[in-house]
Amino acid sequence: MEISVEIIKDLRNQCGAGVMECRNALLEAKGDMEKALQLLKEKGLLKAEKKAGRVTMQGLVETYVHTGGRIGAMVEVNCETDFVARTDEFKTLAHDLAMQVAALSPQYVSEEGLPEGADVAPQAVCLLQQPFIRDPAKTVRDMIVEVIARVGENIRVSRFIRYELGAGDEGNG
Repeated sequence: MEISVEIIKDLRNQCGAGVMECRNALLEAKGDMEKALQLLKEKGLLKAEKKAGRVTMQGLVETYVHTGGRIGAMVEVNCETDFVARTDEFKTLAHDLAMQVAALSPQYVSEEGLPEGADVAPQAVCLLQQPFIRDPAKTVRDMIVEVIARVGENIRVSRFIRYELGAGDEGNG
């Protein structure tokens, strides 16, 4: 089966995978774009799982202050190298995560942070389980996994904090 360069380019623009990965996925999916995307997503998850044990000592701290200055968030996002930390893709991810924290006010990074016996929905209080604000069909974890697949490094959210004007205790500074 012959796969055109235009179809490979379209798939690559949608998922960010390499040219050969896109071509092979399209061949395996017999030209079906949706099936090829699913195959690449599954492979992306496998890549992310393989990289999960890697040390993430680089990264950046990103902030987001909502229009009007009443709500703000700060998030620490880590990766393996400073090279990746300086890429636009990583910076965009960190900014989107800070915006997510400001918008949906999670309390924990993941389910591992939930107290024993907590009676709350993880999707409501755990950042990684929340629907991503820019694409609610995906979770925050899905977005991070997609970036991991594209940049080839482990990425993790270490911590975050959210501020809302008037919501804090007096005397804390």
